[in-house]
Amino acid sequence: MKVALLIAPKDFKDESVSGIRLMLEKWGVEPIITSYSNHDCMGYHGAVYTPSLNAAAVKPDDFDALVLVDGPGVDGYKLYDFRPLLDTVRLFSMRKKLICAINNGIKVVARANIIANVKVAMPKDDETQRLVLLYHGKPSKEDLEFDCGILTLGNSDRITDFADMIIRRLGAK
Repeated sequence: MKVALLIAPKDFKDESVSGIRLMLEKWGVEPIITSYSNHDCMGYHGAVYTPSLNAAAVKPDDFDALVLVDGPGVDGYKLYDFRPLLDTVRLFSMRKKLICAINNGIKVVARANIIANVKVAMPKDDETQRLVLLYHGKPSKEDLEFDCGILTLGNSDRITDFADMIIRRLGAK
């Protein structure tokens, strides 16, 4: 099994990436770091990851899940406005592949217009909350929510639970 972890070229949340990678690898699921940069990507706290694959090459047939990692880089690079990424998210949805988003990464799934009538964990930032409502998502009071093939995490302190849910939804053993 393979999971694409999409990170911003700069200022992604390091702890989210390391926590998810650790759990996935523990269960034999291959995490593939992907970004729209072919160069080293630097996290908000200084971690550096070299993408194994350019995000433009991420195809639903090659992966079991797509994870949209949070962090200031999501807003800095306006990933939620980048049409190729929104199209990729929509393709994953159409192919019934697991789509996962953390905190402000939820903006991407909202803007991909795939959350109508879907329960969504609500992060604390106002802009993400506004987009969830604008695209007719159903705000949840839970930090972690899975509905209609979309897994959302509103509180990244629960990254281990989020990674565990990915593993369970993929059926990894």
